[in-house]
Amino acid sequence: MLKTLLKSITCAVKGKPSPQGGEFSERIKHRHSTFWDAPDAEAVRNTPMSASDPLAKWQDVAHWQRKLSNKHNSREFAKMNGCRVAELYWKGRDLRSLNAEQLPKQFVIRPTIGHSSDLVFLMDGPLNLMDGQTYAKQGIIEKLDEALRQNQELEFLIEEFVRTEQGEYKIPNDYKFFIFNGEVASIQVINRLSPKKGFTTFYDKDWNPMEAITTFYSKGTYQQPPACLKEMMEYAKTLSKAYEIFARIDFYATDKGAVFGEFTPTPALGKNFAPAAGQMLVNYWDKFCTGKI
Repeated sequence: MLKTLLKSITCAVKGKPSPQGGEFSERIKHRHSTFWDAPDAEAVRNTPMSASDPLAKWQDVAHWQRKLSNKHNSREFAKMNGCRVAELYWKGRDLRSLNAEQLPKQFVIRPTIGHSSDLVFLMDGPLNLMDGQTYAKQGIIEKLDEALRQNQELEFLIEEFVRTEQGEYKIPNDYKFFIFNGEVASIQVINRLSPKKGFTTFYDKDWNPMEAITTFYSKGTYQQPPACLKEMMEYAKTLSKAYEIFARIDFYATDKGAVFGEFTPTPALGKNFAPAAGQMLVNYWDKFCTGKI
């Protein structure tokens, strides 16, 4: 406690912001270094997995959850556990095998590894809703090809553009569950305007408003729960218990019901967490994920 206080005073004297999130932030940083500084990190993350694989194969390495930071593997794990996922049109790195002209008018492209919506395209005709720019399909392929040349481990997924519960094609709201072995600490809703802009609100498991857990997005206004909240909650609890350790698990509310998005084991690398929220998350961690990384 004294060490943390002294660090905060030092930051203030030097004109730097005090660290946020406290012990929760430190645990996330420790997990990140344990997961991704290991020599086998990329080999584990990019091990191809299938929903038909036995659980023992998923868990055959230390910190096996790293496999689920590959977005194709995470889809397969969600399917394995009975969750709905977006339809997959194409997967791979050999762009010569992709017939772009056969894609529907609306589709999504995302890389199997990465974060912060980098290299994500939400295509509604020629318009990418993520950046507001228009692209010919050949132009998109050239961008993907350049990314593949820079990272040999990368693959791309081309998926269904899921519609909202009202049947609209728009940037979907994110429903992010901060969850510990099936116990929901908070549900964050992001009304996204672009990859890094939007509004956010927070709710407990009974959809009562909460104070902000993170401070990255501007504060939004209260909104009604999605019609598929019950299904979303069941999916989140099932996946969390299978995942075994703390994670943020993301979903979309669609006209087909709850659709799985992704697992995030180290959200924002522990940054931008309000101090009180960080302590609340540590309390959940100690109670429901005792002794786990």
